[in-house]
Amino acid sequence: MAALMAVPAAAQTNDNPPVSIGDPVASAKLADAPDQDAAGGPIVVTGTRIVRLNNRSAAPIVTTTAAEIAAQGATTIEEVTNRLPQVQVNSEQNFSDSEGRQRIKLRSLGYERTLMLIDGMRIGLPNSVDVGIIPNALVDRIDVLTGGASSVYGSDAVAGVVNFVMKKNFTGIRIDGNYSFFNHDNRSSPVTDAAERAGFSAPLGMKNDGGRADVSIAAGTNLFDGKVNISAFADYRQSSLVRLRDRSNAVCEVVTSSRTSPLACSRASYTPAGTIIPQAGPNAGTQYVNNPNGNGTFIPINSGPAGSSANPYDDWAFQRPFHRVNAGGFLTAQLSDHIELYSNVLWYRDKSYNTQLNRNYSYTAFGSTPYQVNCDNPFLSASQGQTLCGANAGVAGQYAPLDVRYRFDSQPLVRQEFINAGYRVTAGVRGRVLDNVWSYDVAGMLSRAQLDTIDQPFASYDKVNRSLDVTNVNGRPTCRSVVNGTDPACVPFNAFAPFNNDAALNNYLFGGATGGIAKRIPRLLQFVGTVSGDLGKYGITSPLAEQGVAIAIGAEYRDEMDRTDYNAIFIENNGGTNTRATQNILEGNIEIQAPLVERQSWTHLLQLNGGYRLSKYNRLDDKFGTWKIEGIWAPVEDITFRASINKSQAAPGVGAAANASNIFWNTGFYSDPCAPQINASNPNGPRVAPSWTPQQCARTGLPTNLYNSATLICPNDACTVREGGFSLRPETAYSKTFGVVLRPRFVPGLTVSVDRWLIDLQDQLEFFNPLDWLNGCLTTGNEYYCRGIKRNADGTLSSAPATSPATGWVSRGSTNGYKSKSHGWDFQGQYNVGLGKVGSLDMSFNGTLMTLVGSQGAPDITPRDCTGYFGSGCGESMPTWAHQFRTTWTAPGRVASVSLNWRHRSGMPMTAYAPASTGIPALPEGDKRDQFPGIKAYDWFDLALTFDINKRMTFRLAANNIFDRDPPIVPDSRSRIGLLRGNTIMGYDLLGRQLVAGVSLRL
Repeated sequence: MAALMAVPAAAQTNDNPPVSIGDPVASAKLADAPDQDAAGGPIVVTGTRIVRLNNRSAAPIVTTTAAEIAAQGATTIEEVTNRLPQVQVNSEQNFSDSEGRQRIKLRSLGYERTLMLIDGMRIGLPNSVDVGIIPNALVDRIDVLTGGASSVYGSDAVAGVVNFVMKKNFTGIRIDGNYSFFNHDNRSSPVTDAAERAGFSAPLGMKNDGGRADVSIAAGTNLFDGKVNISAFADYRQSSLVRLRDRSNAVCEVVTSSRTSPLACSRASYTPAGTIIPQAGPNAGTQYVNNPNGNGTFIPINSGPAGSSANPYDDWAFQRPFHRVNAGGFLTAQLSDHIELYSNVLWYRDKSYNTQLNRNYSYTAFGSTPYQVNCDNPFLSASQGQTLCGANAGVAGQYAPLDVRYRFDSQPLVRQEFINAGYRVTAGVRGRVLDNVWSYDVAGMLSRAQLDTIDQPFASYDKVNRSLDVTNVNGRPTCRSVVNGTDPACVPFNAFAPFNNDAALNNYLFGGATGGIAKRIPRLLQFVGTVSGDLGKYGITSPLAEQGVAIAIGAEYRDEMDRTDYNAIFIENNGGTNTRATQNILEGNIEIQAPLVERQSWTHLLQLNGGYRLSKYNRLDDKFGTWKIEGIWAPVEDITFRASINKSQAAPGVGAAANASNIFWNTGFYSDPCAPQINASNPNGPRVAPSWTPQQCARTGLPTNLYNSATLICPNDACTVREGGFSLRPETAYSKTFGVVLRPRFVPGLTVSVDRWLIDLQDQLEFFNPLDWLNGCLTTGNEYYCRGIKRNADGTLSSAPATSPATGWVSRGSTNGYKSKSHGWDFQGQYNVGLGKVGSLDMSFNGTLMTLVGSQGAPDITPRDCTGYFGSGCGESMPTWAHQFRTTWTAPGRVASVSLNWRHRSGMPMTAYAPASTGIPALPEGDKRDQFPGIKAYDWFDLALTFDINKRMTFRLAANNIFDRDPPIVPDSRSRIGLLRGNTIMGYDLLGRQLVAGVSLRL
């Protein structure tokens, strides 16, 4: 199984020069990697379809080798790519608001603009890809080509390409195993202080948790004198639950009400003692809880005693449990000197879930009709009856409207589950013909996935209502529906006593209930044919060059389908309809490499490259073209200048278009900013006035007389959201790179590159959270933002989601923007130096300096530059500077190695502190947080040890984030960023120090 083995590389000789993968720094790293591409076969060159041994890229390529992947001890591919400074960090496999699939986002330009490939062909349907289909142990290298590449690969390669080059053509048997866990010291912090004030316990001290395992087996053999190779693999990965409350910095969600107020924990309106909210009479709208001492009285919610307040995210996941199985195989068959058949199959199935507290739902989740309790209910004390029914207390036949929000903490947790499964099959034929002048490659690929989201079951409105209508039968509380026969199974609900642990009631409310199921089924069928030739064999060569002109001509057909299926329960609870969208694309492309000058006394190399692709989408009226022009000039062998300009154009993907038209409603993500606000420093006290002015709120459609009215308060401060609803159109990007590569002969083994890149996007597709619309409208009054806000006639932003309301919501979803830009510098370096009898030393550097991450929503809106800022108006954005610098010592014979990696991210202030010169919409002074104005610069260090026990066994140890740095505290992170993330943002090793052990066996 040579391609998988970490054994000494064969010595390079002048007769067998290393094959370039395009970028000099990446090629130097690859040449020094242990046994890289030892299996032989064609090298996949990222960024071109031209087959040539010494391909040179005019755009930078960042390569991560198999050795680096092994050193990290990563369980998922996204853990590897997240470390690259070119990638906007995310953790879709695990965080609690995700669907459990893994995607990659380059340059802060969105998932849909990053094209992900396996061996040069698409993984699957854009923006529905799950790179978890790729097991880590089978990856030979990961190439990241940033900047436009649409003329080579087609739509979606706007921000760049991530190409996973797989190990194949191996023999033998190999078993790999990795186990890791987090070893974290929970320390006191302002979050734990806030938790203490709220009465929530916080974990302190050392904790070991979050175990992850990855076990794979691969086997391969050669047949028919080596002309046929068959190999197969199976891989199992799993991770254990880490809850938000398992980390002291995330034990509760911290919020603030002013720039100087201390942190406060957000409180749940669902409590273990039971929350009762009268809906009529003098106490209407007042949130009470059953007195935890059981004396039959109501007390104000959050008033102190245990059970009267609760953490809304007690059991939400910081790391979701997941189980993933991968399997697949590879086949190559050399039928003749000119024909080789090849095929590979990848299959995966992944299951993960969120644990959530067992509770009934507020009536507001079903509509506007409150629950009803009969005023002679035997569970009501005299005091409680008076509060709810007033003069009708104890009177038979009288009912009082109320809301009941009860947490059944003694009962098993419920789960929201995510099941992702799919397969990808590729088959093709390739070879060389006509005296080996021409290479051809014709391949087809079918990729299909199924993404199932299974909501947690919940008690129906009718069951809760029936269980609240209770009468005495021979001194025994009995549901009225049992007496009259309408529901003989009904179990009485004593919602007026604390800590209800009635298992029979829980079984009645939830037993047999199933959650809504949403299925998304994306499918991609792709056919690609390419012919590549060296025209120098026919004399088409510059008189000053040694190599001839090379050309590649290709054609591609893609058929896309994206289907969503909802079961009846999902539609009843959330609205929506089943959809099926299709799209087909026909494309042709051509590439040319033209060396003009080679090895002359005045120029070592001068080369021009070009490419053009014509695309026809059946959903668009017109064709569109994308192109590239590239140049490489090396005046001397030590210095190479390179430049490229690309036009990339992407039509809206079939999935994005379907999601935009598939409108449904839910609640959450925001509260009405023009309503009275909770005083975070005194959550039980009176609400405070909004930080926005009446004039600003009027821009959102609110009559001035309703400003700061209590009627605007949404239930549970979770207003209604409309998902989707905007039509989409294509976007276009122009990408330019200019760089220099230095390989000084007086420092053997050193290769350094510096590249400037500029990506300018028009009509970009953007994802807007409700606060993006609200803050944009409040600050600018521009219709571009205000169009996403629809108030009811009474000014509210709350409507029953199940009614598909025409008003009373703020939008969330994808829409076309005006312009977006991403500019910066990439710095790469590789230094390989021999140390004689003590081994060798390899140093690898990859850094990115962002100079512009910005957008302009409309022609009359000031452009904004979010570089280095995070928060409202910019989301998570990107740090101004990020790098990783790995130094590896390898013993003679490569029997052992020690690798130290230094990762760095520069500081990031909140957008509330951004100067006017950035164009970031000004936020109220009250949005500033003097104690937490932003995130300081961060450094992490990772250490990895590898050593051979014998020729067949390699052992690995690693410690990531060896100093156990806590992630930064970001108050109000959910409202500012839009997702629940444990008081922080991604990119900061959220769970602490990670310890890894691994072993590889070669049989």
